[in-house]
Amino acid sequence: MYTGIVTDLGRVLSVERLGDTRLTIATHYDAASIDIGASIACSGCCLTVTDKSGGGKDSWFAATFSAETRALTTLGDWKVGDRVNLERSLKLGDELGGHLLMGHVDGTAEIVDIKPEGDSKRFVFRAPKELMRFIAPKGAIALDGASLTVNEVDGVRFGVNVIPHTAKVTTFGRAKIGNRVNLEVDMLARYVARLLKS
Repeated sequence: MYTGIVTDLGRVLSVERLGDTRLTIATHYDAASIDIGASIACSGCCLTVTDKSGGGKDSWFAATFSAETRALTTLGDWKVGDRVNLERSLKLGDELGGHLLMGHVDGTAEIVDIKPEGDSKRFVFRAPKELMRFIAPKGAIALDGASLTVNEVDGVRFGVNVIPHTAKVTTFGRAKIGNRVNLEVDMLARYVARLLKS
């Protein structure tokens, strides 16, 4: 599990497409502290570490993802040099600074507008219609692994504010209109919807 507080901005070093896809990602995490089999959220998608090397700022880890992940996320579009929001899995006793996440991406959303709002930026996203019922004003949402607060909802669009700190330490500082992001809805909303449906 994760909290949506991005703790490193990684970089894709290689993409190998075979039966599945193997990613190698440069990280500031010390490779010595990463266990093989550990889970790391990569722009919101929980991936299992299958290889690692280096130490300090020269560290990297590798992870493999399947066709299912490729279909539901942006990972299939990643190329060498792309930046990746990283978060290591939550440990009991860690501070819950964002909201609880599984790293199970529900789909993707597209950035349709970015406007300055004070020192922050207001991002507007278009999401799949079937996911909009889980998105509510003042509710939590994870976008590319970052825990954000929904400001408004309008049809299949919703807006969030990205403060300067978040822009600096995540991929949102380089984001552009037309970019797709991984979206994970709040798990509480998902379970409430399931209970109401049954």
